Amino acid sequence: MPGTPPPAKVNGNSGANGDVAQENVADVPKVPMHPIAPRLKQGHKVPHVGPHFEAYKRAHKETVGHESDKWWAKMARETLHWDRPFHTVRAGGFETGDIVWFPDGGLNASYNCVDRWAFKHPNHTAIIYEADEPDEGCNITYAELLREVCSIANVLKNLGVKKGDTVSIYLPMTWQSVAAFLACARIGAIHSVVFAGFSAESLRDRVQDCKSRVLITTDEGKRGGKTIATKAIVDAALKECPVVEHVLVLKRTGNQVPWTEGRDKWWHEETAKVPNYCPPEVMSAEDPLFILYTSGSTGKPKGVVHTTGGYLLCAALTVKYVFDVHPDDRFACMADIGWITGHTYIVYGPLCNGVSTVVFESTPVYPTPSRYWETVEKHKLTQFYSAPTAIRLLRRLGEHHVQKHDLSSLRVLGSVGEPINPEAWHWYNDHVGKRECAIVDTFWQTETGSIVVTPFPGAIETKPGSATVPFFGIEPAILDATTGKELTGNNVEGVLVLKTPWPSIARTVYQDHQRYLETYMKPYPGVFYTGDGAARDEHGYIWIKGRVDDVINVSGHRLSTAEIESALIMHKGVAETAVIGTPDDLTGQAVHAFVTLKPEFTYDEDEAALVKELTLQVRKVIGPFAAPKKIYLVNDLPKTRSGKIMRRIMRKIVAGEGDQLGDLSTVAEPAVVEEIKNKVAEANSK
Repeated sequence: MPGTPPPAKVNGNSGANGDVAQENVADVPKVPMHPIAPRLKQGHKVPHVGPHFEAYKRAHKETVGHESDKWWAKMARETLHWDRPFHTVRAGGFETGDIVWFPDGGLNASYNCVDRWAFKHPNHTAIIYEADEPDEGCNITYAELLREVCSIANVLKNLGVKKGDTVSIYLPMTWQSVAAFLACARIGAIHSVVFAGFSAESLRDRVQDCKSRVLITTDEGKRGGKTIATKAIVDAALKECPVVEHVLVLKRTGNQVPWTEGRDKWWHEETAKVPNYCPPEVMSAEDPLFILYTSGSTGKPKGVVHTTGGYLLCAALTVKYVFDVHPDDRFACMADIGWITGHTYIVYGPLCNGVSTVVFESTPVYPTPSRYWETVEKHKLTQFYSAPTAIRLLRRLGEHHVQKHDLSSLRVLGSVGEPINPEAWHWYNDHVGKRECAIVDTFWQTETGSIVVTPFPGAIETKPGSATVPFFGIEPAILDATTGKELTGNNVEGVLVLKTPWPSIARTVYQDHQRYLETYMKPYPGVFYTGDGAARDEHGYIWIKGRVDDVINVSGHRLSTAEIESALIMHKGVAETAVIGTPDDLTGQAVHAFVTLKPEFTYDEDEAALVKELTLQVRKVIGPFAAPKKIYLVNDLPKTRSGKIMRRIMRKIVAGEGDQLGDLSTVAEPAVVEEIKNKVAEANSK
């Protein structure tokens, strides 16, 4: 079969006698290979990479090794507009933590994302703004976006913002948020975008850390039919941020909000005072483009710093190749701009390719669970990128919400945020993609800046649950967690590292380079440590096993939490699961599972019988050693406002530390935490 990868070489971590060390043998599901999707193989657009695995291998080979600088130089010149040409492609490395790409080159991210397209085709749609209420959105052309970006850039200059200053942005999902990003980039200011679901305390900490003198926000936000008091949250945060001199406020709802005269200024009033053209500042490729805070193990958020040239190049290339984007495509990433996914795959990646990008303000279920599919049909979207959490939620609510909509414009479906379990993958493939679309299960992180392991939709046959193969320029390796030795060949499992730098790697942690080195470079010297476990299967495909601390060791068996969750979700009544490991005197660690049920599922209120059924399900799918010690049936799981399951909360509660949960400001529904406490207490009393 032409698209099938080469046969496996079973060659694990060999000892002196050549035997495979059993503890490193890959533990991955045996699942069938899915062929190249019909809409890629027989569609009217020829995929950028294809038509089979060998074509991918040839293309990837050019991007790694001693000769790869030629490829990167060619891509950088073809993909980006440079005001000052570069001569050096890269320097530095992991050992010294001084990585640079195109250091002598000069460019502007705003120009690359807006001006060149506004001059070429001014009336082409840049942003499809899908507002909270389905009939309130609008389309913004590249010419309109350029005027708005320039206006805000001039306002920021009037407020004293200069090249190298930081500007904090606390905005919901409005199209003007994109203009705010690009206005900062235009004048050389570093934006620090804070997810608009964060509490006043979290916003305060981030503003204080990067010392912004200007903050951009809105009067109120709209989401899921609810009004969010955004400006009131900002006011509470700024009580402890005396360095902030100006607050620029976008009028979203028009409702009355608290106002501080002299400090607070209306977006529409300030933009009316300035010209709507602002010349772009030429930046060094290594000048910072933005800071993005990500949670750290110490509890103090890390301000991850990304630079202009390398980040922009990988954002553009991954959109083009991972999603097989062509000039007239309409690309939809359903993330929030406050996270790295929104930065790279709503703003910089699509716009740098000159295509239309979606800003989706609402939720997957407002006003109905058909909202995503109505949006796809209305705008004839060609790529759709979402998280397994959303896919599982929609699966739980039933495929009848999908079936009544025409989704024939779609070619590529993406998944991001965590490994997608096979049940959700199949539902996505069968009901959204109609078995005709490619599914790209993408692995990457805030620190990588862009996708690093992913299928190429026109060349890679896929396996549900596997991230498959490295992106261009990426050289992954799997190491033995204890010895740090590389596990060569297939059928191995360990920790995932990346062996060589790529352009969009984060350069530092803001004001704490030592923390950057200790987190990513020191654990395994000479490589980038992802913090994730991974396996390489018989075909050489990579399976992400989740964070290393989400691997449970039960009686010597290493189990991924995602694996047990997948086994549970195969049960006809299960909607969503979260599995954690807790210390156990007998087995080292014990498995505890939290399970939510589909609304339509009934079980005669015999909870004990259902728990037994679910336990047998895990025993059947994985084995007796994986059976959960306890299963808790709950109405919901504790999640962040972006839908990420907060397993640390459940871990603490099960460990008897429910009074030491720390900051819960990011929990979307605090009542869920109390329910789980009660459920665990009830189970322990039996």
